[in-house]
Amino acid sequence: MNRNNFFFAVGGLILGLTIGFFAANSINRSAVNQQTLAQNIQNAPVLPQQPSVAVQDSQNGMMPQVTETLEKAKNEPDNFEAQTKAGDMYVQIQKFDKAVEFYEKAHQINRGDYETIVKIGNSYFDLRQFENAEKWYVQALEKNPDDINVRTDLGTTFVERKNPDFDRALKEFQTSLQKNPRHEPTLYNLGVAYFKKGSTEEAQKTLQKFEAINPQSELMIRLKQVISPK
Repeated sequence: MNRNNFFFAVGGLILGLTIGFFAANSINRSAVNQQTLAQNIQNAPVLPQQPSVAVQDSQNGMMPQVTETLEKAKNEPDNFEAQTKAGDMYVQIQKFDKAVEFYEKAHQINRGDYETIVKIGNSYFDLRQFENAEKWYVQALEKNPDDINVRTDLGTTFVERKNPDFDRALKEFQTSLQKNPRHEPTLYNLGVAYFKKGSTEEAQKTLQKFEAINPQSELMIRLKQVISPK
C-alpha cells in the first residue's frame, strides 16, 4: 500500500468510526437490542455479536489512534495484537471483508487463539458467506464445545444459506438448549428454523416456551411477529 492510499484508508476508517460512534449513542446498545435492530427482513436470524471498538467522540482525537493502529498492523505483520486491533476497527464500520483479512493474519500468527477463530467466523457470517462461517465455527467448537453462542451461530448458518439444512440447524439449536434451556437467541432461532421448515406446530410450541420464560423479551416479541403475523 503506498502512502497516499494508506492515508485515504485511514481517513475513510476515521469517518466510518465517527459515524458509528454517533449512531451508537442514538440507540440502546444492549446485546439483544443491537442484534434485533440489525435485522432487515422479518424472519432474519439473530446475528453473531462482533467486538466493539472504544471510539472517542472527536475526529481529531481518533486520528492518532486509528493511524497508529493501521500503521502498526502494516509495519508489523507478525504482531498478533496489531492485526487483531485492525480487524476490530474494520468490524466497527462493518467492513467485514477487511476485518477477515486482518483476523486471518492474526490466526496465522497464533492458530490457537480461540477469540480470533470466532471473530473470523462472525465476520464471514456478516458477509453472508455461511459455508465459510461454518468452517470457522466448527473449528471453534472443537476447542470449546460448550460455547452456546457459537453453536447457535453455527446452527443459523444452516438456516440462512442458499440451500438450507434445517435438520442440522435444529440439532445445533437443541444441543445449545441442553446447556441452557433459557438461552434467548437460541430459542428465537429455533422458532425461526421450525417456521421456515414448515413445522408450524413446533414453531408455536417454541414460542410458547419462550413466552413462559420471558414474556418481556424483545426476541420473543420478534419471534411472535415472524410466526404469527397478523
